[in-house]
Amino acid sequence: MEKAKISASQLFILMVLFELGTSLLLPIAMDTKQDAWLAILLGMVFSFVLFLIYHKLYSYYPDLLPTEYMQKILGKALGTVLAFLYILYFIYDVARVLRDIGEMLLTFAYPDTPLFIASALLILVTIYTVRKGIEVIARSGEILFIFMYILAVTGFILIVCSGLIDFTNLQPVLEEGISPVLKVIFSQILYFPFGEAIVFTMILPYLKNPQKAKVTMLCATGLSGINLVITMLINISVLGVDLTARSQFPLLSTVQSIQVADFLERLDVFFMLALVIGGFCKISILFYAAVIGTANLFKIKSPSRLSYPLGLLILFMSMTISSNFEEHLHEGIGVEMFVLHIPLLAIIPPLLLLIAFLKNRKKQRG
Repeated sequence: MEKAKISASQLFILMVLFELGTSLLLPIAMDTKQDAWLAILLGMVFSFVLFLIYHKLYSYYPDLLPTEYMQKILGKALGTVLAFLYILYFIYDVARVLRDIGEMLLTFAYPDTPLFIASALLILVTIYTVRKGIEVIARSGEILFIFMYILAVTGFILIVCSGLIDFTNLQPVLEEGISPVLKVIFSQILYFPFGEAIVFTMILPYLKNPQKAKVTMLCATGLSGINLVITMLINISVLGVDLTARSQFPLLSTVQSIQVADFLERLDVFFMLALVIGGFCKISILFYAAVIGTANLFKIKSPSRLSYPLGLLILFMSMTISSNFEEHLHEGIGVEMFVLHIPLLAIIPPLLLLIAFLKNRKKQRG
């Protein structure tokens, strides 16, 4: 492990930025139409259970990375295989987020720029940040967090002043009952964006005050969840259900609608900065977890050496992961959700916790 420590407030900021990341960008939970905000809200509440499971595992092994305590729980062979699967998951998730941000930049700002160039520039900045360690990532997050929220508050005020909000677009509530909402929660929202924060189990051993980990994780998830609910309420109120569902990037479409006093308009490029900040923080955290996990699993003394080869691998994966953005979104909502997210985020951690509980109880009796 790296010889570094971060504070509870820094962990809080990193978690908020991570969970907002690409979830602000994409039309999540739109299968529930105008009830998307409710699906996000309930998904946030149910995700607390997952975070309590992640935290309990951490409390059993506070000084160990998951790549280490998986081997203690399951044994050397099986634990190593499972740890390697999680590292591959982090690498794959970085590639997906990198593709999301690259596509957004090309769509709204650089239509004539090759996707490879936009993605390469972003991954180079991320490689530099990750090489500096978790403390630099945390301090960068503190600065970017303030800037991002200034943009968010400014955008909210401008949207209200533009008179774009129409609350009738949110009606009727629960038109088709609670079943579609619950289906979306347990097939999508619970894992993206909330469950993805399992990556912070790789960060928790660096926390200065371990006793604050649980409250910090739950508060950060609560804040990011409320922000996503407000964002979805605004998107549907301004654009309507159909346009929000059809839009690749609903928030930017909403911001494009801003027009105040006939001179404040076309602010989408300005607010793209906030989305790039969230995406950059999410990429950095996932990338760092992949680097530190690989170094720990394969006993590499200098983790920073892995940043360049893994960075190139992630760049290559982001370019080849799908042939177009529609296919990319389909894989994320369909294939990835059931093949990766549900097993790795919701099934395996409770099983690990059960085995760890039984082993620790046996030790206590002994």
